[in-house]
Amino acid sequence: MSKIIPILCFVLLFQTAAFSKDYVLQSPDKKITIHISVGKSIAWSVLKNQEVLIKPSAMSMVLKDGRNPGIIPVVSKATTKAVNQTIVSIIPVRNKLIPEVYNELKLQMKGNYAVEFRAYNDGVAYRFVTDLGPQPIEVNYEEVAFNFQENCQIYLPKENNPELQSHYEGDFKPAKLQEIPAEQYGYLPLYVATPAGTKMVITEADLHDYPNLFLYGTGTQTLTGRFPKVILEATPKPNSDRAEIIVKKADYHAKTTGNRTFPWRTVIITSSDKELLENEMVYKLARPNILTQTDWIKPGKVAWDWWNDNNIYGVNFKSGINTETYKYYVDFASAYGLEYIILDEGWSKATTDLLAPNPQLDLEGLVKYAAAKKVGVILWALWKPLDQNMEAILDQYVKWGVKGVKVDFMARADQYMVNFYERAAQETARRKLLLDLHGAYKPVGLNREYPNVINYEGVKGMENNKWEETITPVHNTTLPFTRMVAGPMDYTPGAMLNSNKDEFHVSMTSPMSRGTRAHQTSMYVLYDSPLQMLCDNPSNYLREPVYTHYIARFPTVWDKTIALEGKIAEYAVVARKNGNNWYIGGMTNWDARGFDIPLTFLDGKKYKIEILQDGINVGKHAADYQIISKEVTAGEILHIDMAAGGGYTAILTPIG
Repeated sequence: MSKIIPILCFVLLFQTAAFSKDYVLQSPDKKITIHISVGKSIAWSVLKNQEVLIKPSAMSMVLKDGRNPGIIPVVSKATTKAVNQTIVSIIPVRNKLIPEVYNELKLQMKGNYAVEFRAYNDGVAYRFVTDLGPQPIEVNYEEVAFNFQENCQIYLPKENNPELQSHYEGDFKPAKLQEIPAEQYGYLPLYVATPAGTKMVITEADLHDYPNLFLYGTGTQTLTGRFPKVILEATPKPNSDRAEIIVKKADYHAKTTGNRTFPWRTVIITSSDKELLENEMVYKLARPNILTQTDWIKPGKVAWDWWNDNNIYGVNFKSGINTETYKYYVDFASAYGLEYIILDEGWSKATTDLLAPNPQLDLEGLVKYAAAKKVGVILWALWKPLDQNMEAILDQYVKWGVKGVKVDFMARADQYMVNFYERAAQETARRKLLLDLHGAYKPVGLNREYPNVINYEGVKGMENNKWEETITPVHNTTLPFTRMVAGPMDYTPGAMLNSNKDEFHVSMTSPMSRGTRAHQTSMYVLYDSPLQMLCDNPSNYLREPVYTHYIARFPTVWDKTIALEGKIAEYAVVARKNGNNWYIGGMTNWDARGFDIPLTFLDGKKYKIEILQDGINVGKHAADYQIISKEVTAGEILHIDMAAGGGYTAILTPIG
C-alpha cells in the first residue's frame, strides 16, 4: 500500500506562525520517495535511495477569474490507493503486457480542486484536477518548476522561436544545467543525469485540450515551465503554403472546461541509461484505449518515396510523381512483403487541395492495383487544409480505398494544435484510417487512447541528411535515451548509400547516411516505430536482394523488449521478441566496441541465429556488411562487435 506520513510543523515566516502539512508517498519498491509540503503553496521534492533528485519545487495555477489552485492551499481530504495491474497494449511499441504498479496520493483541496501524485518504481508524476463547473475557465499561468541538485548534466533540445512553436526536430546535446541561461528554452523530453549517476527524463503525459510544456533555463539548477498562448489570429506567410505568422495572441494559454484533469508532469527515474530503453511511463499515464474495434489497425513497413526523390532507375518510363513510378513502388513492396507505400508531398494537384490528385497520377487505379497485391496506400496531407475540411477529405480517402493519412507541418504546440491532433485521431479512427503525425510534437500518450495513431515524427531524423551533416552515429545513439523515451518515432531508416566519418556529402536526389550499413540496419530493431519506413530508392534495394530480404523480415511491434547495454550518445543494445522469434539490435557511435551478451532471455531451445554485422572492409567502404548463420542455445554468450559508426542485428528463430 502507499504510505502517507502527515506531519504538523511550525514554520516561522516574517514573525508569523503558519501550519504546514507534509506528506510522504513511496514507490511500491520503496526506493523512490515523494515529499509534498502544503503551506502557503504546494511543493514537492523527489528522492531515490536517499539521493535528492528534485529539491522542493512549487506547483500552482492562475485562472483569469481569480481562482488560483495551489496558492494558499487548504487540504480537505487526503486519500491513497495502490494499483497493481497489467495493461495489454493494442499496438505494442515495446511490450504487449505492461505492468502498471504504483502508489497514488490525492490531496483534495478547499476550492474544488485536487493534486494527484503517483510513485512508480521507475518514476513519479503529478497533475491538477479541477471540479470548477462545466463553464469554461481561462488558464493564465501554470507554475511548473524542476529544482535539481547542482552539477547535473542535461540534454536539452534547444529552441529559439519566441512564440514557443517548434517542429521538435532539434539536437540533443550535453550541457551542465547551470550553463543554460535565462530565456534559453527547450522542448520535452529532457534528459538529466545527476553527479551520482541517476538518470531522469522529464516529459508530460495525457495532454488534452491544453498546450505543450516548454522548460526555460535560469542560469541555476532550476528549470521553469512556460506554455504557448492561445492564438487568436494567424495569417499565411507570404509565398508559403504551410508557414503562418501569428498576428494576435490571448493573455491565457488555455480556455477549457472547469471540470477536468490536467496533464501529468512526469519524471522518469532510472539507475542506468539502459533502463530507459524499456520504460513505458508515458503510455502508462495515458488514457486507456477507447476504440471498441481495433483489429483493422495494422502496423507494418512502408516503401517511402520522398527521401529518395522518386529517383528510380533501370526502368522504361520517366520516373516521378506518376502512376508508373508508384506501381513500381507497389511491385517492390509486394515482392518483399511490405504492408504499405506512402505517397508523400506532390501526389495532389496542389498541396492545399487534398481532394484532387496530380493529373499524372491515376490514384484510384493505383489504390486498386496495390490492393490486389496486398499493399495499402497512405497519403500525405498538409495539416491546415485537412483541418479546414477534414470530414469531406477523409470520406473521399475512404472512397478511394486509402489506408491512412500522414499529416505534416503542424510545427505548433498550442492548445488548438493539441485539439487538432485529437480530432484527427477521432475522425481517422471513425473511418478506420491510420494516422501518422509529422512535423509533430513529442508523443504524450494519444496513441494509447487512439491506437490508430500509429507513429509520430517529432525527431531529427534521416530526412536531414538531404541538406545538413548533423545526423551522425552520436546523434543516433542519443535518441533512444531522449526523444524515444516519450514514445514511437518516425526516424525513417533504411539508407543504402552509407558513409564513414569524412566521406559524407548532402544530396537532395541521392541522399546517404553517416555510419555503416549495419548501423542503419540496427534501427529496425532499436528504434520504436510501428509504421517503419524503408526510406531508400526501391531500385537500390532491388540491386541487393539478400540484404533487402533480411530487413524486410523485421517486425514493427514487439511482445517483449529487454535492454542489454546502453549509454547515452555512445551505444545501445536491445533484445526484442515477436511471436516465437527473438531479435537483437545494437549500434555504436564513432567508437568501435564489442559486448558479450548472455542469451539468458531465450526460451531454453536451440535457435538459428542470422547475424548481420559490419564487414571486414567497412573502414574503407561503409556499406560493407556480412551475414552469418549458426546455431545457439539459451545461456550461451554471444559476442558482438561493432565498427566505428557501426551496428549489429540478429534474427533468432527456434529450431524444431
